[in-house]
Amino acid sequence: MMRTFSVQEWHMAVWKERQSSIEITAVLHRTPYPCLKSSHHRSLGVKNVKTSHSCYFSLLHWSTQLLRPSLPVDIRKGERKNFSHRIFHEYVETLFVPHDLNLKQAVCGHLKGLVKSTMDSQLAYGIILLLNMFEYSSGIIHNKGNMKKSFACSSEGFPKNQEIMKLFLPLENLEIHCFFQTGNELSSKGMLSVFTSGGLAPSLEILNSTYRGIFHFNLTLVSDRVFWLIDIPRKNITRNTDIAATEQWLVRISLHQGLNIYTTEGTLLDNVREPILQWTLGTIVTPQQLLSLYPHVRDLKVTKCPCANDVALIGFVLNSTYNGVFIGLTYSGFWNYSDTTWYDMTDTIYSQLQEEHSDLTVIDLVLTNHYLVLLTSLGLYVSKDLRHPTTQLIQLSRADFCGFERVDYIKGKLWYNERCFANKEQFEVDYVTITFDRNRTLSEARSCFYSAEPFLSWMPCIPYDFKDGKTLPKVITFLVDPEQNTGVYLFSDTITKRTTVTVNVLQNGEPSLQTKFPPFRFPESFNIPLGMVFHPRSHFLYVYGNQIWISMDGGNTFDLITDFYNSIIKDTYHSFYTSDIAFAARNRRIYLTKAGLEKISRIGIIDDPVYVLYYDHLGFIHKLTPSHFEAGAKVGALGSSTSIFEEPSDMGFETALAPQYISFNEMAFFAYVPLNEPSDITVLKMFRNFHFGKLIHSGKSGVAYIKKILLHTKPTGFLSSVITEMLEPFAVEEANESSCLSSSLSIEETNTDSYKLVLDPQNTNASFQATDLEKTVILPGYSSFLITEILDSKNALAFATMPRSVPHNTTFPKDQWFLHDFGKINGRTWKILTKPCNYLLQQLGDESINSVKYIDLGNTHKFSVRVIPSTKGIRILEIPLLKVLVGNPNLLDVTVNGSFDNTDTYSMDISVTSRSLLQGSTSLALVMWEATTDCFMTTLIPTLKSSCSYLKSMQHVSSVAIPLEDWISGEHHDSQGFNMIKTLPVNYRPPSNMGIAIPLTDNFYHADPSKPIPRNLFHKSKETGKYKQCAAASNRAECNCTRDQKFSDAVAFSDCKEKVERFKFPVTQYGVSLEIFSENGLIPMNPSYLVTVTEVNMRKNWELSHTTPENIKKIKKYLEPILRAPVYNPLGLNLSIKGSELFHFRVSVVPGVTFCNLVEEFQIYVDEVPLPFPGHTLIAVATAVVLGGLIFTVFIFQLRNIHPERALRRCIRGNKMNVSNTSFT
Repeated sequence: MMRTFSVQEWHMAVWKERQSSIEITAVLHRTPYPCLKSSHHRSLGVKNVKTSHSCYFSLLHWSTQLLRPSLPVDIRKGERKNFSHRIFHEYVETLFVPHDLNLKQAVCGHLKGLVKSTMDSQLAYGIILLLNMFEYSSGIIHNKGNMKKSFACSSEGFPKNQEIMKLFLPLENLEIHCFFQTGNELSSKGMLSVFTSGGLAPSLEILNSTYRGIFHFNLTLVSDRVFWLIDIPRKNITRNTDIAATEQWLVRISLHQGLNIYTTEGTLLDNVREPILQWTLGTIVTPQQLLSLYPHVRDLKVTKCPCANDVALIGFVLNSTYNGVFIGLTYSGFWNYSDTTWYDMTDTIYSQLQEEHSDLTVIDLVLTNHYLVLLTSLGLYVSKDLRHPTTQLIQLSRADFCGFERVDYIKGKLWYNERCFANKEQFEVDYVTITFDRNRTLSEARSCFYSAEPFLSWMPCIPYDFKDGKTLPKVITFLVDPEQNTGVYLFSDTITKRTTVTVNVLQNGEPSLQTKFPPFRFPESFNIPLGMVFHPRSHFLYVYGNQIWISMDGGNTFDLITDFYNSIIKDTYHSFYTSDIAFAARNRRIYLTKAGLEKISRIGIIDDPVYVLYYDHLGFIHKLTPSHFEAGAKVGALGSSTSIFEEPSDMGFETALAPQYISFNEMAFFAYVPLNEPSDITVLKMFRNFHFGKLIHSGKSGVAYIKKILLHTKPTGFLSSVITEMLEPFAVEEANESSCLSSSLSIEETNTDSYKLVLDPQNTNASFQATDLEKTVILPGYSSFLITEILDSKNALAFATMPRSVPHNTTFPKDQWFLHDFGKINGRTWKILTKPCNYLLQQLGDESINSVKYIDLGNTHKFSVRVIPSTKGIRILEIPLLKVLVGNPNLLDVTVNGSFDNTDTYSMDISVTSRSLLQGSTSLALVMWEATTDCFMTTLIPTLKSSCSYLKSMQHVSSVAIPLEDWISGEHHDSQGFNMIKTLPVNYRPPSNMGIAIPLTDNFYHADPSKPIPRNLFHKSKETGKYKQCAAASNRAECNCTRDQKFSDAVAFSDCKEKVERFKFPVTQYGVSLEIFSENGLIPMNPSYLVTVTEVNMRKNWELSHTTPENIKKIKKYLEPILRAPVYNPLGLNLSIKGSELFHFRVSVVPGVTFCNLVEEFQIYVDEVPLPFPGHTLIAVATAVVLGGLIFTVFIFQLRNIHPERALRRCIRGNKMNVSNTSFT
């Protein structure tokens, strides 16, 4: 009989068997599993529950029986069992990452009692939900380990099996084909059938920093189809088609929305709008021509679009044996060499020089949001605005630098602070700096220039001259910090060999003499500075050369990351998505850190003589060479910096280590440096900063975590050491490996700093051998001894790691002392490797990794994150696990609350409020400072803009809801049969105060230049009236009015407006209902949003009524003289109209309550109006006069006894008699 587990038992299992603290939430509605039911709970918080490993396979076998009835019929009976077992095994392996094996065991432990027969389809679907319960949570969890790509998708034909998902948004619909990646087509088809029959189909999530949309694949499969299909109209993703800097979308496909099963990531690029893709860079280079260039390439330069990192350019830096400018363009992230289009821009460059010159080549290039800046050996060239293509071939202009020649340009370098300006704000500006390494008579102030877009004027980085005769330090680079509105200089004094960073305040976009912080002077050891760079979309500033330093406060202070004694960092490469930063050294070693971490790791060595590194939009690193591109043989589902390297890089160094036990689980390792070792060799045999946080692995067994690095001059022979926490015990030497262990051991002092190790001379089986050199003698409770010299078979010299703890006059029996081998003389077997990721990072919400949040004046944005420790055996410190860094702390108020729970999970709630009238942008970095470089995600960097969201708008809500189809037909009748829609006459203009026939407005409605203009008889009417969208058109079709423009109430589209809302006269107390919409949903229109209301055609016969509380009266009294317009309370606003025909109103929120220019327009047509004054009055007076005259006439006739009818009858009879008496002759 199956046991039913209560909620209390689940929690007890958590406390007893918890190995890590991954919080999981299972949400199962109407679950058929008794072991998960509770009388009071539908949602259980389950921690890792440890059971036997064999339980996993019992669940696997049971689930195979469960899924077997759902297998395709066309699978041969003999293969059915194996096929079922295989696909379900792949399914379970995908649900859980490798280090979550105990989660699998937990599932098995609670389900192994379920029966293995008579399973129906509902139970099959339920078990899929159950197995995925650990992924079903309210946020995205990062750092779960390497994930296998499960889906192959493409928007351009049938997808390739091993291709990274790169989708492209066309002008029409986005059609995506996806198939499940398995061993062959048969198994892929089988998986589709299994999941479809269970009601599961992939869901497509499209998101970037400001947008998130979810689309679902069709559950219906066409016969013999091996892929899912989805067709998404472009307008459902974006309605924009203009050329502009557009952020590339992240695409996340999973088996079912919310379950996160088989999640695979990719990208979606809008190549219709991407600026650089709308141009031809030059003459296309053929593969044969490209092949002839390879021997002449001495270097490579790469740049990428700030908003779409898959769009990138690569340039060949040629030697003196070849001439030309050759640029490669990709829009798929350099995954395939054949997908790169190569252009020859030589003729375009020469066209600016008016003549040809030799030795032309690329030196550097930068692709900004809207411009291409190209540095060649013959000058600096800047493209036209890429958003406005006027010709097919790209147009370049040359920037002039007086006195600069080719010898200067070939030593030039471009510097750019990469920022994405999609939905560009007025305070966002791109800057590019160019520096020259020149040693001439001209002052160094003229060796550095900067410019803001459109890069037409290049100004000296140092705009002032020193008058005191002092030598100006060399400017290494100059960067603009847009968050703090400062300019950051990196100086190097060639005389004193000192390096300095100075931060000056920008005024009107130019550096001033005012410094924001005191200059920061680096120590003398940092004497070869080569560059300075901001990590993209962040405020982390890195300075590099023979050392690497990081500043987290804009250049005020710096912290040392590592020192390179035998190498120099020459370049950096960044991924904003994964926060990876790769440093390339001159000795071809590649180092990796994460944005904000003060740790660094060596990840590999590049063997190619000419190469450049590049990160695509998903954070995959690529090695680019002249002839081929490489992203690694084993590419997973998530971005990685190590995929191009085969094995983890060993950061050990060639010397011996002497271990010293400090406590039961704590050890020290001393690095041995022989006496009289040359200084340049000494530094290579020491622990350094970048060893912090790494693991020491023994060649046999044993692992220790380095948690502290010490530099010292004593004890003798050891200049550095590390304090470690032992994760796995280290193996000791056996007697068959070192015969000396068979003897007792005595310690004797010598006349030097060495100690003599003496074996029992009576023991003939024990002796020191040459292989015992650099092994360490371990004496529990005493100092350890590193053997440095073998005197004879019974005596050896050694250095003590702790001289004060050396045992004197003590003999240790053979089983009370041990040997560890951490030497190198017999071949170094110990290694220093990167520690596996030790924390999970969970975002509680649906935000992207690097989201952009707009915070309007007075508004607050809140978000939460959670850090979950996952490393076994390492003690968790009770200090905050997240470091919060604000780029510009003066812009926004940031409040942080953090706390630990009983499972050592650290939760942080962040609240950001805009309280000042300052507009700007700042980064908010959340850094897991204890994480390792092996983690996929260590830093979250949302961008906070104290500004108006481009999605925020105010809308008028009509009192009558009219469906779209009625607007199109022009017919919508109310209960009395009155048509509520008015189709305006062609070239209609509303009347003025001078009369209906005398319109005075410039606005046409329902414009058609080919038709006559009504009401255009008077001179004043002829002087007014101007077409806007139809200004250059000859007929209405040429106005190119879209459907949205035809339905828009904005005065800018009045030419297109055809139909308006119609009301009967009189319009009284019409409720003006207003709502504010933003990316966060509906915002109530409260009294703080005071408004002004105007009629755009200057009509007067209308009035507004509203409620005015006392506080509103005070604000009205203050604002109305300033705005010179009435101010209204938006609540309870009622409109009354006394005129006729069209009224066009504009409602504006007063300034000072929002950063947004909230304006809404609405139109009302008033019909069935009485005759206007004085027509109605004149008719009434005339009618009264006529009636009064008739009455007076009747009265006079009665008074005088006059009978008009009698006289009329007599007259008629008389005429008859005269006619009858007439005769003819």
